[in-house]
Amino acid sequence: MNFKPIPVERHTLPNGLRLVHSYDPTTAMAAVDVLYNVGARDESRSLTGIAHLFEHLMFGGSLNVPDFDGELEDAGGQSNAWTSNDFTNFYETLPAQNLDTALHLESDRMLSPAFSEHSLRVQRDVVIEEFKQTCLDRPYGRIWHNLRALLYSPEHPYSWPTIGLEPEHIAGVTLDDARQWFFSHYAPNNAVLAISGNVTFDRACRAVEEWFADVPSRQIAARPDIAPGFPTSDVYDEKRAAVPVPLLVMAFPMDAYGSEGYFAADTITDILSAGRASRLVNNVVNGSGKGLVAGADASIIGSEGPGMLLLTATLASDTDKDIARARTLLHNEVMRLTEPGNISSHELERTLNNFEATFRFSNTGYLARATNLAQAEIHGEDLNRTVTDRRKLSCDDLIRTAEKIFSSPSASLVYRPM
Repeated sequence: MNFKPIPVERHTLPNGLRLVHSYDPTTAMAAVDVLYNVGARDESRSLTGIAHLFEHLMFGGSLNVPDFDGELEDAGGQSNAWTSNDFTNFYETLPAQNLDTALHLESDRMLSPAFSEHSLRVQRDVVIEEFKQTCLDRPYGRIWHNLRALLYSPEHPYSWPTIGLEPEHIAGVTLDDARQWFFSHYAPNNAVLAISGNVTFDRACRAVEEWFADVPSRQIAARPDIAPGFPTSDVYDEKRAAVPVPLLVMAFPMDAYGSEGYFAADTITDILSAGRASRLVNNVVNGSGKGLVAGADASIIGSEGPGMLLLTATLASDTDKDIARARTLLHNEVMRLTEPGNISSHELERTLNNFEATFRFSNTGYLARATNLAQAEIHGEDLNRTVTDRRKLSCDDLIRTAEKIFSSPSASLVYRPM
């Protein structure tokens, strides 16, 4: 089936801000997405969580806009944001006729937040409460703290989650810390602005020039260049916690984003766990592990640097013997992927078809399209080549990648009920 290409146009301002645009006349709405090339990866171990805290601070008012949410809501819009180890993303949706409101708000906080003690105190409290709710009060809440610490060296910025190592780090952030973080990372030359919806390219260019041309470019701090320090032999840790059922997670090192190995690993996890016909469901949950492995999944942690492929299983028993058996069952199943001829062309085609369907559906909405456009632009990718490039993967590519990943030392973490 032939699909109509996603319309994509680009414009770069003299200050370095990159605009990527997609016109969609079928909606009366527009989405604005600003993606900054900064995340927890840019932190130091002595001050973690500041990237995520600063995401919150960006809603605390700017030089000329004391109430970001109030002005956006008056224009019929809404907003949200997220932070990862690599990026910080802000987005708004609103009626297309009110596009200038979103651009005004984004440009003013790109120029400078208000940096008030009140806003910092409020947002510190909000993030600390989020830390408590998601990490301290939730079952398996500290899984990312524990798992990342097992797989990465202590000084590597992927060895802690985006929310930070401890609430005390967030509580200790000062206004000077916040200012230094902003002026070292937040700048038009370190950002991509995506606009999608019922806005023509000419109108988008004029509006972006009007609102962002005067925002100065800045010197961006260099990212830490630290080796991941992956384990040289298998490592194992377990935690006793208030959890409902035992949980086993096995983490394997994998290649960074943009490499063939990254996209092959993503495809491998789909073969292993996407749908009821997947291998982990058929061969482990309903097969060799029936009665012990209640559920199983495979996924990757997408990151710009070397990342991790995860095998996760909920268990019906937490005896030492059964945990060891579950680890063996999972490892044996993934090692089958390394056998010549084990991955059939039919299985690969089915997986790639599912990937294409998900990709094309996700880009029908103007907000998801804006987000995907921004990420593709910051990666130097053509969104319209995503499916074509993925379909270049062969069964032999997947076998080689599986051999590389699953023959490497892994980190296993087990949560056992108290």
